[in-house]
Amino acid sequence: MATWSRPLDVDRLADNGAEVAFAVALRELPGVRAGVTGEVAGQARFTRVEGLAVVRLAAHGSATLECQRCMQPMTLNLEIDERVALVASEGDAARVPAQLEPVLAAGGRISIGELITEELLLTLPIVALHREGEPCAAAPPETPADAGHTEDTHKPFARLAELMKR
Repeated sequence: MATWSRPLDVDRLADNGAEVAFAVALRELPGVRAGVTGEVAGQARFTRVEGLAVVRLAAHGSATLECQRCMQPMTLNLEIDERVALVASEGDAARVPAQLEPVLAAGGRISIGELITEELLLTLPIVALHREGEPCAAAPPETPADAGHTEDTHKPFARLAELMKR
């Protein structure tokens, strides 16, 4: 079992101020959607804030996704630098200071993979599209010469109002 996938005791790590280095292939993370490839590497630093276990997750890498416009691969650079409070239950989330996001660490345990997945779900776009200015193999927009050409369109409900008057 890879180090990043093992559940860790967050209280012990926070009490000791532990640092955990990781490198993870995105396709190995169970919560990341199919077809996303790439790698992310970084460090998780555990501390205590107001009695809560807190982790600072700093990671960088890249993800390759399929552009939904042209259906070709596109690369998205990933930069993650977040601090989250690790809570044992949903009830503990109310104690989390406003500058931190609560993340559930059921039974006081969580894996680095779960933390990365949580952040990637917030980082990766819902619909992957090449950004403006990036080359995209999608069909070019309609030109003014094409605008004048129209085909006959079948309109099945065109006479509906007339039929309803009967």
